[in-house]
Amino acid sequence: MKLVVEVQDASDLMPKDGNGSASPFVEVDFDDQRHRTQTKPKDLNPVWNERLTFNVTNPAQLPDQTIDVTVYNESKRGHHKNFLGRVRISGVSVPRSESESAVQRYPLDKRGLFSHIRGDIALKIYAVYDSSPPGPPLSNGVDPPIAPPDTNVNQGSGGGGGGDDHNSNRKKNKKNSNKANETQSWYSVGSGPPPGPPIFDFMKPAPAPVSQPSEAKRTDHSRNEFVGGVPVTLHHVQMPPKPPEFGLVETAPPLPGRLYGHRRDKTASTYDLVEQMYYLYVNVVKAKDLPVMDITGSLDPYVEVKLGNYKGVTKIIEKNQNPVWRQVFAFPKERLQSSLIEVVVKDKDFLKDDFVGRLTFDLTEVPVRVPPDSPLAPQWYKLEDKKGEKAKGEVMLAVWMGTQADEAFSEARHADAHDLPVEAEIHTRSQVYYSPKLYYLRVLIIEAQDLVPSEKGRVPEPWVKVQLENQMKYTRTSQIRTRDPTWNEELMFVASEPLDQRLVITVEDRVGPNKSEPLGWKVLPLSAAVQRLDHHKPVPPRWFNLDKPSSSAETDEKKKEVKFSSKIHLSLCLDAGYHVLDESTHYSSDLQPSAKHLRKPMIGILELGILNAKNLMPMKTKEGRATDAYCVAKYGSKWIRTRTALDTLIPRWNEQYTWEVHDPCTVITIAVFDNCQITGKKDDGPIDQRIGKVRIRLSTLEMDRIYTHYYPLLVLHPSGLKKMGELHLAVRFTCMAWINMLTLYSRPLLPKMHYVQPIPVLHVDFLRRQATLIVAARLSRSEPPLRREVVEYMLDVDSHMWSLRRSKANFHRITSLLSGFLMIGKWFDDVRNWKNPVTTCLVHVLFFILVCYPELILPTVFLYLFMIGIWNYRFRPRDPPHMDVRLSHADRAHPDELDEEFDTFPTSRPSDIVRMRYDRLRSVAGRMQTVAGDLATQGERAHALLSWRDPRATAIFIMLSLILAVILYVTPFQVVAVIYGLYLLRHPRFRSKLPSAPFNFYKRLPAKSDMLI
Repeated sequence: MKLVVEVQDASDLMPKDGNGSASPFVEVDFDDQRHRTQTKPKDLNPVWNERLTFNVTNPAQLPDQTIDVTVYNESKRGHHKNFLGRVRISGVSVPRSESESAVQRYPLDKRGLFSHIRGDIALKIYAVYDSSPPGPPLSNGVDPPIAPPDTNVNQGSGGGGGGDDHNSNRKKNKKNSNKANETQSWYSVGSGPPPGPPIFDFMKPAPAPVSQPSEAKRTDHSRNEFVGGVPVTLHHVQMPPKPPEFGLVETAPPLPGRLYGHRRDKTASTYDLVEQMYYLYVNVVKAKDLPVMDITGSLDPYVEVKLGNYKGVTKIIEKNQNPVWRQVFAFPKERLQSSLIEVVVKDKDFLKDDFVGRLTFDLTEVPVRVPPDSPLAPQWYKLEDKKGEKAKGEVMLAVWMGTQADEAFSEARHADAHDLPVEAEIHTRSQVYYSPKLYYLRVLIIEAQDLVPSEKGRVPEPWVKVQLENQMKYTRTSQIRTRDPTWNEELMFVASEPLDQRLVITVEDRVGPNKSEPLGWKVLPLSAAVQRLDHHKPVPPRWFNLDKPSSSAETDEKKKEVKFSSKIHLSLCLDAGYHVLDESTHYSSDLQPSAKHLRKPMIGILELGILNAKNLMPMKTKEGRATDAYCVAKYGSKWIRTRTALDTLIPRWNEQYTWEVHDPCTVITIAVFDNCQITGKKDDGPIDQRIGKVRIRLSTLEMDRIYTHYYPLLVLHPSGLKKMGELHLAVRFTCMAWINMLTLYSRPLLPKMHYVQPIPVLHVDFLRRQATLIVAARLSRSEPPLRREVVEYMLDVDSHMWSLRRSKANFHRITSLLSGFLMIGKWFDDVRNWKNPVTTCLVHVLFFILVCYPELILPTVFLYLFMIGIWNYRFRPRDPPHMDVRLSHADRAHPDELDEEFDTFPTSRPSDIVRMRYDRLRSVAGRMQTVAGDLATQGERAHALLSWRDPRATAIFIMLSLILAVILYVTPFQVVAVIYGLYLLRHPRFRSKLPSAPFNFYKRLPAKSDMLI
């Protein structure tokens, strides 16, 4: 087997020759073999188009090997090379034929933390067997034969395999290379061992191509993450770090909001962000005076609505001649297969349903209704028999042509759901939900009196348990064993309206290890809690009598006879000045306090049009179906759910929704799910599967602009990152109060109570989890229910869980932020070293000007910031933000990292895997421990300057401080600044390579590291 690496080109390389350019070449290392391309002098965007061939000694070990591609700059001397970047590619993702490979672009990685690298390189990598025909020639007209194991096709710096003599044949060879062979063989590229030589079997069907997501997604993972104990980033052929299909695609659909301009009334419910979809609505209300069809004298009527091959059936009303149905059927206009609509009333029977009567309507005479027109009033129609003559009975119904903006759209039974049972059809409807109003309940346990233990003469060891529905918290055990204990502990819970929950307070006595007995308990309604809006008003505590543990079985008369009881001192309050967090504060959609009169005024309107989706992955292949997709969006307390598009990979919704905006620094979340409840099962049905999620921050949107894009739907599975499709959205943010919106940027993000009386960090995660459970439980009881797994995915319940992938992503976020300061430091070091004499001289001039006129320093800084902002306005983002695959490290995550991320808590993995992960976590924590120790050492050295821990160093420091105080007192500040600046910017000829005296003095100061055990 041969491994072929085609080096196409590179772009935007880092200049390394000191003159703003570079002379790059590429070295490729594989299995102790090294080949290189020719050098492209003075070119930051070189084009090589060279094919490098390597010998694969053992094809079975190819998935475990790594291809190292390094770009160097060839210096003028010819014996020195500068590093320009590298790419490491795992052999597990190498295709087994040239037809399965494609040119991929890889960003160049750094060699170390402080390397300055940029640009990317285009490669095409594939494996060929010795018996297979050679691949097509490259675009430069060169088609070298397969080299032997110890022979390199491109040797030395000039072995490029192509030059100017072959450029004229590029187009001809390009056409010839596109010709397909008569016989083709497909091989699946997976994580398992590579297949053997190709075997041509014409009797077996060819497997699916590698380009399908179900097979190609697993090729983006490497098997070896750590090389020498250091995590290594590996890029792969089939899944580059930032493929173009993971980005946004801007569209221009014919929306009414763009065709006819902006409307004046922004609060009107007109569908101008979606394409109008017309439906034929049939509203079957009721019937009267229906004839009896059974011998028993009863009638079980129902109605069939027929339109071509579509048929909708109402529910059956047993033994009723005047039934009431109130059901609406919707038929899409583009699927109408007949010009007549037939309404048939039948009687349900055991063997064959009896015909009662029918009605027919001509579609050309059906009226058209568009909101805000009033709903069409239903009318009574006389039934006809099969011969067209009048029959006994009448039916009240209405037939009209409307759009998805019609009020009946959400409650109608659509044509694709007519075959579903009624219990399953409910799960396909669109609906609007609202989260329950939440409060923080604060319970202050102060003390108790006159506790009576079960064993006489024993001093109790009491503690308190407080329970609010599923929330349970405990106080510590009283430090002093007494009958009158004191705790002074504050416990917090999440309560929801209508505040009908009950608070159960139990005082227990610890009588042994893991054993306790109740001393008394009290059940309080939440109405006993005082609602607090301001922290300045303390809530007065109250005494409550504790009921005896056995008093629950006593009668009320016996309870009245009790003259003595234990007491507990409590303070209960509902904090309405807080915002109950159910989302992460980093991408929260609601920041309003619980109290309505403390909320911010409305500043604008957010409008979302959910148009369609495309290229969805089939989620029900085992059931013989495609995908039953629906969308869920959340902003503030309002949730929306679109109708379910059944059994299609290109669903069309075209539904528009509106939210009030109170703060622009908020995020709207839209997610797509596969509906798994259409089987009709109620509680034991499968969970709805995730298809993808989109977040859009409102502050990144321009005013009154309609954004229409295809957003990639990405889901991270234990097997890797998968693109599940693309979601087409239209978004518009309209501001109605400019001044109020601008003033919000100077106000706190959260309500005032979060700052004047902050919630302890240890309580935040618990309270957020409880708030999520309350919201999920409330929405799951709606109809159609918004299931718990949907709510938890929308609220990112598991975002606080440990993930090595997220840790790497956050670390790279920090390093990218620090890279700017590192660039400034490098620029200043270049100025000090006189790398560019002109720049250094200009810095000297600017320094003298600022020293002579210090009042210009701050104006210069702010003017510089203004000019940078004006300059960057040209490069401002034109598209809204979306899920960044490369920033999230989702495409380069190791399979074991993903398996750890999706593991349960506590873990359910075998002990050897847990031990390996624990050792890995220890190694990462060891590095963090070293960094924390170094920071502590530097701070302790600064503290040692005046602590006299090293008396000689402290004496030297204070004497120098005295001398400098005298010198700075008698010397003008400008003179001192000029002397220090000239000393700092002195020429390297007058500078020693040894550390300075102040630096040496500081490094010699003592720290407490030698005191550690």
